[in-house]
Amino acid sequence: MLKTALALVAMTGSAFATGLTIEVAGKGTIMIDLLEETAPKHVEQITKIANDGDYNGVVFHRVIDGFMAQTGDVENGRAGGNLARAGTGGSKYPDLPAEFSDINYDRGVVGMARAQSPNSANSQFFIMFQEGAFLNGEYTVVGRVTEGMDVVDAITRGDGRNGAFVNAQQDVMEAVTVTE
Repeated sequence: MLKTALALVAMTGSAFATGLTIEVAGKGTIMIDLLEETAPKHVEQITKIANDGDYNGVVFHRVIDGFMAQTGDVENGRAGGNLARAGTGGSKYPDLPAEFSDINYDRGVVGMARAQSPNSANSQFFIMFQEGAFLNGEYTVVGRVTEGMDVVDAITRGDGRNGAFVNAQQDVMEAVTVTE
């Protein structure tokens, strides 16, 4: 089985990435195990965006205490830019069809953000602070935090019920790299 998988990788010249390393400016490092067997199209897109360097310098634009921290708007969420539309953009790649699974949204699970349509995820993702069962089967799960939940916990919270930022300084993904 392993020989077959290695031969397939050798023939195609590529393999799925196994994770992301996110350097959060002034806070530390978050390591994420990407679940390529659970959401192959989403993992492929996230790794392309990371390899392009497009996640570097993007803020956590929506952070709700007791719920989740959202980031990844590579069009409108760049630190130092006009963040009024942060959370409304995607990337240069097309939106993706949902890849739902039976994985529960527990603390440390990484999911894809989307608009009302289940098939509208693109580049934005969120990390759960705690369990959110109401998301199960509604949003694509793409990974799990394996190290750095203390860093996730330290991300600055947004204002109000929707966690958007008005007066606070957003935390920034300084560098996002793919780990093999």
